[in-house]
Amino acid sequence: MDRRTLVRRHTIADAGCPLTVGNGEFAFTADATGLQTFAPLGTQAQWGWHTMPNPEGHVLEDALTDYDGVGYPDLYPATEAGGWLHVNPHRLHLGRIGLDVDEATPLGRSAQTLDLWTGTLSSSFELGGLPYEVETVCHPERDLLAIRVVGGAGIRIAFPYASDGWHTTADWDRPDRHTTTHALTRTSYGSRCDFTRVLDADRYHVAAEWARSARLTAPGGHVYLIQGDKLELVVEFARHPVGAALPSFSQVRTAAAAHWERFWTSGGAVSFDGSTDPRAPELERRVVLSQYLTAVNCAGSTPPQETGLAVNSWSGKFHLEMHWWHAAHFALWGRPELLERSLPWYRSILPRARATAGRQGFRGARWPKQVGPEGRESPSEIGAFIVWQQPHLIYFAELLRRVRPGALEDYRDLVFETAEFMASFAGGGHLGPPLVPAQESYYESRRVVRDPAFELAYWWWGLETAQRWRGLLGLDPDPEWARVLHGLARPLVRDGVYAAIGVEPYTIRTDHPSMTGALGFVPPTPLIDPETMRATLHDVLADWDLESTWGWDYPMLAMCAARLGEPDTAVDALLMDAPKNTYLASGHNHQWPGLLPLYLPGNGGLLAAVAHMAAEECFPEGWLVQAEGVVAMP
Repeated sequence: MDRRTLVRRHTIADAGCPLTVGNGEFAFTADATGLQTFAPLGTQAQWGWHTMPNPEGHVLEDALTDYDGVGYPDLYPATEAGGWLHVNPHRLHLGRIGLDVDEATPLGRSAQTLDLWTGTLSSSFELGGLPYEVETVCHPERDLLAIRVVGGAGIRIAFPYASDGWHTTADWDRPDRHTTTHALTRTSYGSRCDFTRVLDADRYHVAAEWARSARLTAPGGHVYLIQGDKLELVVEFARHPVGAALPSFSQVRTAAAAHWERFWTSGGAVSFDGSTDPRAPELERRVVLSQYLTAVNCAGSTPPQETGLAVNSWSGKFHLEMHWWHAAHFALWGRPELLERSLPWYRSILPRARATAGRQGFRGARWPKQVGPEGRESPSEIGAFIVWQQPHLIYFAELLRRVRPGALEDYRDLVFETAEFMASFAGGGHLGPPLVPAQESYYESRRVVRDPAFELAYWWWGLETAQRWRGLLGLDPDPEWARVLHGLARPLVRDGVYAAIGVEPYTIRTDHPSMTGALGFVPPTPLIDPETMRATLHDVLADWDLESTWGWDYPMLAMCAARLGEPDTAVDALLMDAPKNTYLASGHNHQWPGLLPLYLPGNGGLLAAVAHMAAEECFPEGWLVQAEGVVAMP
């Protein structure tokens, strides 16, 4: 397969939507100028978090509500403690870099391309009648941006205060809440400025270097101007002072090009070139762009937020039930190391996960839902009761074991701690209450909800897989796990289809049709009858409220159809004409204007479904599929 041709036929050539350069740990999202001249976009790193002052000393115990003698953190937003704990910590906008022009300056003719093969963003445009050329590229291993500007205006670097809003990244209206100091030095290349940023108890550093012909001015208000007609600038962001020398623009561009060529020539690839179905080019475009976007946003040392490193969503926190959708596909596309980068974080919060399980009367480790890097659950009337993130870690470990036998030893403790909680939680043969299922429509009934179909199947598969790991490690089966597996409730069937939950109202036809995940996302289990699931799938397709769905629901439906041997239905699901299944010119899965402009779980889910379908040859007539290096789901 000619991978260069495959990738480059999907070069993004569109100045109408923001585009991102990054490396999984750091990302910079640009507007049509190749910088952040006009749009309030993000510059973010995995380490970039901020916490507001906590003068009242709020702790999680202040936000617990009693559920049959067990405390769950669900008081948000009813109390001050719950509110503070919910929004802290939050991801931080590290600094806006744009052209030094009035934001009212009209943008004239513009063209922009993101060359996926080299990771270079090239922008040409007119501002105030003057022509500009801008190149923007990210270093593959450092949190460093390199910029080349040819035009009349210099570059403005501005630093904001952090925002504790759910869907905002920066607060530009509180300059007195933070400080910026700088030190200017001369280098053999030109000039370097080292900035120190202090926001309450948080601190980070920025180093910038440019050619000798340009000059720095500091008009105040956390704003710095670097002025020069032909300007090459490199800017590195870091948690600690940047002691190392900064590379040149050309060195960064060369390193990025080598990195992205390695990325595209290793791992998996799928081409639909030559297919007669007119939808094939669009699916191929979504697949290629989703690989780039997830590598930039979802392949870091911590699980990503739903909007990656581009903009904030839900205070910038990551949601562990979404981690599968963000990252499981890396292993299916022959890049397991990108999945594995984030797994040590789970071990770092293992003591806290054990404490959560113990406080609720369970054994093992209960993984949180909505968290920052410290791993503390966020108070919520929904999140604290969601459980379908628990088996994810077993799924990740199993994906890695299939390609690297050493994963058995590396992850045995996390797999067994997870299984121990799962067995304890389902000790009576049922899941919940209290519980909120993946289909969150039932959250107001969390005190009575039990036995959601998807979670039951996933629970069975996770426990059985952990038990199988014991055998592979030469250990005897765990008798308690075996008892729970044998006695686990079966999903409820009503009118020939699986109900979403095992109690009234049984099935609400909004939000995620999660019962279809019980066979598809979840491998075959004894709990699920394929023909009943086939009826369930087509019942959902007949009249589910698509306006209320989310981007990963369409890959979930496709996975179900593929497991049932219905390739036409699977492709139809992937390409369904629905508001939440829209993919922008950038490749981003669009969800909510303003609040959720992009949604990476949709991109990751698409990649998982396509890898499985390609590996299993589950495409209909009219599709010519060339696949290399992809594997099916378990």
